[in-house]
Amino acid sequence: MMNAEMMKQGAGMMGHPVAKGAMMAATGYAATRAVVGHGLLRSPLLLLAGGIAGGIAVGYLLHKHEKEIVLAVSKAIGMGKDFVMQQRENLDDLVAEAKETEAQGAGAPTEPAGPDTPA
Repeated sequence: MMNAEMMKQGAGMMGHPVAKGAMMAATGYAATRAVVGHGLLRSPLLLLAGGIAGGIAVGYLLHKHEKEIVLAVSKAIGMGKDFVMQQRENLDDLVAEAKETEAQGAGAPTEPAGPDTPA
């Protein structure tokens, strides 16, 4: 149970914008769950109509913002190519460094110092 102090503290937090947003989101989630859970998912015709309406809305938005979408996808692809090239260069550097280290290690004597070998 909530005592009077907890209620005062809770009421004071409701003035905070994040708390208001969280309450609105929770209310919207609960309302959507009630509508979708009881109505849409139990009736195949409503589910089909919702899918068609959603498809039409998405298609309209894709057609309306086609140029912006193409530019964004092109930019993302270019950034991906740049990232791959950078990683390839880094890998080439690491391989070259490993070969160099291996070559330096091959030039050094690999026999351990024995009892008759001066240290």
